[in-house]
Amino acid sequence: MHKNKGAIGIFDSGYGGLSIFREIHKLLPEYDYIFLGDNNRAPYGDRSFEDVFDFTKQAVEWLFNKGCPLIILACNTASAKALRNIQQYELPKSKDPSRRVLGVIRPTIEKVGDLSYSKHIGIIATQATISSDSYILELNKFAPNISASCKACPKWVPMIENGELDSPELYDIVKKDLESLLEKDQEIDTIILGCTHYPLITSLIQRVLQEIDHPEIILMPQGKPVAYSLREYLMRHHEIECRITKGHSVRYFTTGSVELFDKHASAFIGRGEVVQSAHIILD
Repeated sequence: MHKNKGAIGIFDSGYGGLSIFREIHKLLPEYDYIFLGDNNRAPYGDRSFEDVFDFTKQAVEWLFNKGCPLIILACNTASAKALRNIQQYELPKSKDPSRRVLGVIRPTIEKVGDLSYSKHIGIIATQATISSDSYILELNKFAPNISASCKACPKWVPMIENGELDSPELYDIVKKDLESLLEKDQEIDTIILGCTHYPLITSLIQRVLQEIDHPEIILMPQGKPVAYSLREYLMRHHEIECRITKGHSVRYFTTGSVELFDKHASAFIGRGEVVQSAHIILD
């Protein structure tokens, strides 16, 4: 079978995956990328397993049709609820089973032990991610010596998506959720930001930790662990790496408003980059 070359596909339900993409692009700028945000149906955090799987499958198929030999699900909810089924059941029966789809949870778990001295960590994420137990399952496999306490934070993403990054209302919600998490285990010294939106409010989270007398706690965003994991993956898998085109290009697509996507995406990516996206429909 002739195997096409193409860009690395990056998928998220909203804008949060851009925090992952920013670190990937910084580390691996030579490759071509296609970023797809399903903003019209975001957020995925409160949706059913069936919806998340169907929507993620549609996005993966769209990116495959764009020629991507490798796709990163830069979304914890999609990684938790859809990745395994796509890898085990959808890819083997696709027209090119040699293509690959990777998630963001395993790379995070593989690196968290390097940060935590107490081996007691907290995980904050959407309700869907927490309910799936994906982080706990990966911890049991790759870091069984680490004790984890989880807290679903369902109100964070809608407020972040609405641009309420520094509002008193969000501050109060974050404070309440973090106090609830830390009541479960006083030995927590590292908190995984288990949703790709959360890095955008890192400074707010740090202010809350200062106020509740836990300034020593380390926050772990996922961008760098995922980026370094991808680089290692491409070094190990030449059969995939040689199929990725290297033209230093980035294309953005959204199922939502182009104007809103471009505005928010520019904020997520930073570095003064101006994003210009195109609209698509997934079905």
